[in-house]
Amino acid sequence: MLAIRMQRNGRTHLPMYRIVVQESQRHPLSGRVVAEVGNYNPATKALVLDKEAVEKYLKNGAQPSSRVAFILKKNGIKLPKWYKEAPAKSKTAKHADKLRKNQPKEEAPAETPAVAEAPAAEETPAK
Repeated sequence: MLAIRMQRNGRTHLPMYRIVVQESQRHPLSGRVVAEVGNYNPATKALVLDKEAVEKYLKNGAQPSSRVAFILKKNGIKLPKWYKEAPAKSKTAKHADKLRKNQPKEEAPAETPAVAEAPAAEETPAK
């Protein structure tokens, strides 16, 4: 099965991506690419796409990654009906009851009145 995905290149702290059509079983950096259909620079938001080639591969069953699908929709390329969007990630904490903001408020310890000392027992002289 073919996949349309982003292949990272560029240098450290300055990524650039190629949008490639590749066998889905291969690692994105393997180098074995069926076709390069565009490139994307996230620093400048520059995008170059061969829309005809992308539409051709989508019609033939190539599965776009979630990020590539977002880019394609943003640029007016209609995705096939069989494409399922990735579910949105939930932002809930696993153990919300353990969070500090969900703990009951601790009351400041109230000052206790001074305890009156009991009168000392009279000492009896030792015999």
